Amino acid sequence: MTAKLSVNINKIATIRNSRGGNTPNLLTVAMDCERFGAQGITVHPRPDERHIRYKDVQDLKPILKTEFNIEGNPREQKFVDLVLQTKPAQVTLVPDGLGQLTSDHGWDTVSNKNYLVDIICVFKKAGIRTSIFVDADLKMIEGAKETGTDRIELYTESYAKHFFENKEKAVAPFIVAAKKANELGLGINAGHDLSLQNLNYFAKNVEGLLEVSIGHALISDSLYFGLENTIQLYLRELAKK
Repeated sequence: MTAKLSVNINKIATIRNSRGGNTPNLLTVAMDCERFGAQGITVHPRPDERHIRYKDVQDLKPILKTEFNIEGNPREQKFVDLVLQTKPAQVTLVPDGLGQLTSDHGWDTVSNKNYLVDIICVFKKAGIRTSIFVDADLKMIEGAKETGTDRIELYTESYAKHFFENKEKAVAPFIVAAKKANELGLGINAGHDLSLQNLNYFAKNVEGLLEVSIGHALISDSLYFGLENTIQLYLRELAKK
């Protein structure tokens, strides 16, 4: 089964916010991404709303036809309230700190087990599929199973960073992590610094990969190739054997 492509549109919001106004129009871009073949839309609102605003999330929900994935730190009550209000297909829980530039680590699912059990229960009672951001660490994946989450999202920055040095070594921990997740019955998502250069190799080697969330590289590539063509290029990378 080919993994789905969810396009993270945070960067579109960043460009819009840099000048004020509504150019580029975030809602139009999201709908165009779907029209061009994206199988999901991802947003990651942060408390300072420096890119995706909370109102953006509310405005996106009724117009999207594909899977809506909202990422964020559930320790922010405003985020929890937003997710429960909008009821996306999936909520991805990320342990970001206030003011953090971008996500840079997964959950310690062992020390945060009780908290994660409780907050995941809140979302699942609302009928929302849950995914938690984790490193490719067997202990953390085993801990994720104990939280009751439906899926994990493998944090792939280390894979991308070392891909050109030694791609076999770079992907090895993720192969092992995916095997463990599959044994435990956890769905597998992945994201962070995946690109046209490294996506196919990752998708071919990580068994059971269901979904990738890609924003920065995809939006950057679209400056050269155009958004429609870029989305098609990423879909081809996922589909290639």
